[in-house]
Amino acid sequence: MATDTGKECWVGFDLGGTKMLATVFDADFRPLGRRRRKTRGHEGVDVGIKRIVRTIHEALQEAKLDPARITGIGIGCPGPIDPDRGIVLDTPNLGWRNVPLRDLVRQEFDCDVAVVNDVDAGIFGEYRFGAARGTRCAVGIFPGTGIGGGCIYEGRIFRGAAVTCVEIGHTYIAPPGGLSGVGRKGTLESVASRLAIAAAAAQAAFRGEAPRLMQEAGTDLANIRSSMLASAIAAGDRAIERIVREAAEQLGIAIANVVHILAPETIVLGGGLVEAMPRLFVDVAGQAARRLVLSPYVDTFKVLPAELGDDAGVLGAAAWAREVVGGKLRVTSDE
Repeated sequence: MATDTGKECWVGFDLGGTKMLATVFDADFRPLGRRRRKTRGHEGVDVGIKRIVRTIHEALQEAKLDPARITGIGIGCPGPIDPDRGIVLDTPNLGWRNVPLRDLVRQEFDCDVAVVNDVDAGIFGEYRFGAARGTRCAVGIFPGTGIGGGCIYEGRIFRGAAVTCVEIGHTYIAPPGGLSGVGRKGTLESVASRLAIAAAAAQAAFRGEAPRLMQEAGTDLANIRSSMLASAIAAGDRAIERIVREAAEQLGIAIANVVHILAPETIVLGGGLVEAMPRLFVDVAGQAARRLVLSPYVDTFKVLPAELGDDAGVLGAAAWAREVVGGKLRVTSDE
């Protein structure tokens, strides 16, 4: 494990759907160095691991720290994870299956590595440092390329016996419509992810119902980013506002389901879509959820926007790594 230099140094890594971000933190989780890269979709495991390692090295260089200073690394990765063994079980947006991410990263850095779901990392970051501080039960829902979910219960990431859980994007909430990222219809992801919203927005632009969006982005899904959707709404593209509101309503249905199952005090909405249009998503989803829950639950929860932005995932991953390395939690090892 890492050489004892007398001071802790933690690395948080967020391997999201469109970006990878590495941040080096001191013992008080103050950032010392960071590096961001774009992900490249289905680039293969070997190439992806090399880019992860290189990104961490570059963050360490910015921090002016030797890799031997690292006490532990936390990595948040989309999709179901086996956290005990650090294996990425299935990440459709990256094309990875059964990837031993913990062991592959350990080969480069002589320290403990904790691998968690990326939204688990994000909501743990919000629980420790952001919108969900002091909450007994907090749920995170992060719409993006897909829709990820995570839950913190009494200070720990809520999980199954051998796999992460709260895959809320793949829950069924609507009649069959478009396909989700894994080819399924009627799921939350298929109707409320950024890709689903962008597809509907492109159709509206093509039909002449969204002139501002047509001017800024055209009908290419790759060009229709969250910021452009927000800009189109601000410029008066009512069709785009209607599409986004409908997606937020679907999030509200999912929130109502979660409230009935877990009764969380706090639901944190994060990700690029929410960052671009926080009030729209929070207000519409929150109102829909309160309209749908049973009366005893109406005043038991808050729907809040994430406070930490991109830092939520890296802070949460690094803080969770310290939980693991500190011996508070059991992590099985093949060694």
